[in-house]
Amino acid sequence: MAAYAVCVRETGGVQEILLARWVARDGTKRWTLPGGGMDHGEDPLETVVRELDEETGYVVEPVRLLGIDSINRRYPRKLGRFADFQGLRIVYEGRVTGGELRHETNGSTDLAAWHPLEGVADLDRVELVDVGVRLWRTRPPTGKAHPDVD
Repeated sequence: MAAYAVCVRETGGVQEILLARWVARDGTKRWTLPGGGMDHGEDPLETVVRELDEETGYVVEPVRLLGIDSINRRYPRKLGRFADFQGLRIVYEGRVTGGELRHETNGSTDLAAWHPLEGVADLDRVELVDVGVRLWRTRPPTGKAHPDVD
């Protein structure tokens, strides 16, 4: 289980989204929504506030629940076995209320930055960014982002 925030601001008439650059184990770097895994016993609202502070330096207030995204991944393990992973990603709309933009050190991300919302499709990103933007734009009553709706 993990919690993430879609933080959008308007600067000079341009909507911008806050993203963090995730560093995979193989060194690949792609943009993602800021957020991450819940600690045992932690409330998802506490998770998103903690993770945003760790990854971006900002104090973020969760404004509303946008949705919950469920993913399944199957990937190879040692000795010809496969792992069957299921994850639940809780996505909130967040509002920056304090702090200063900074980059995470010694974590799973190495940069944090605001990007023009209309340019997100041109970024090297994980699919969670598209899920979050879709949830933010459509605000589906069930909290399920449909891939064919923008």
